[in-house]
Amino acid sequence: MTPVAIVVGVIALIGLAVLVAAVKIVRPYQRGLVERLGRYKATEEPGLRLIFPFIETMQLIDMREQVVDVPPQEVITADNVVVSVDAVVYYEATDPQRLVYNIADFFTAITKLAQTNLRNLIGDMELDRALTSRDTINTQLREVLDDATDKWGVRVVRVEIQRIDPPPDIVSAMHAQMRAERDRRATVTEAKGYQEAAIARADGEQQAAVLSAQGRKEAAVLDAQGDSEAIQLRAVANKLRLELMGQGEGLAAKARLTGIKEAQTDNNVLTVEYLSALERIGDGRATKLVIPVEFSGLLGTVAAFAETIRPEDPEDEVRPKDELPIPADDDRVELPEPNRDDHRDR
Repeated sequence: MTPVAIVVGVIALIGLAVLVAAVKIVRPYQRGLVERLGRYKATEEPGLRLIFPFIETMQLIDMREQVVDVPPQEVITADNVVVSVDAVVYYEATDPQRLVYNIADFFTAITKLAQTNLRNLIGDMELDRALTSRDTINTQLREVLDDATDKWGVRVVRVEIQRIDPPPDIVSAMHAQMRAERDRRATVTEAKGYQEAAIARADGEQQAAVLSAQGRKEAAVLDAQGDSEAIQLRAVANKLRLELMGQGEGLAAKARLTGIKEAQTDNNVLTVEYLSALERIGDGRATKLVIPVEFSGLLGTVAAFAETIRPEDPEDEVRPKDELPIPADDDRVELPEPNRDDHRDR
């Protein structure tokens, strides 16, 4: 091989190396930070980029979201309990130039910053509040880290507390307290259940008693109304029956008297009618018989009428009553003859 060929081959190799060094590919999630002779020149976007080898250099910056694991550290709470706390910080680069030139070791800086602020935040809380306020701690820690890392060209997306581990004796005490609290809640819940059941039973019995009393009251009212209506209906029926009977008897008596009047009867017929009425009265169930004053005159008239129509019996003789002796003629007393006109006037 001639020296000329060797020189040409060396030049070709050097040109190929220079071409390879000059061609740069920036991926979509990267940004290219170009420096010329040690000075910042530009930030290249994704794509194929060319630089001058040995004069310019390109540093690729990953713009994707990154994770920083904050190591566990011991923190003293406000109630003097030592707990072990670790967290996770999620961040993403916003300015490649500031991320490279404003901070030398970003991972160490963000870790120490997170640990320091964790001690400050949890140190101001009691253990119970720290265990139940993880969301509050995450939000406050993210705000503090975001403000501190803004000049580094980084945005803190979120912060998550992974674990808060109290000492073993505190954990045992917390378990005992939790069991006591659960027992207390169970007892209270059971007592409330018994109380509500007793109240429900009392309410039910009260409502049942009220409904029963109302039912008895309504039944008594309905019975009374029924009795009242029945009495009224019976009274109306009796009244109507008596009125009809009276009207019937009055019409019958009127018709009878009219017939007697039209037949031009005398006092003898009237006397017989009075006697028939007296017989019907006597057949009743009454224990007493009240004879009006007019009946005395009527009886006298009936007696006189009977004497006039009775035939004379020559064999009639005076018969003593209850085997009494017959008085002598001198001892007999003549009674005056009754005045029939007086009976008629009566």
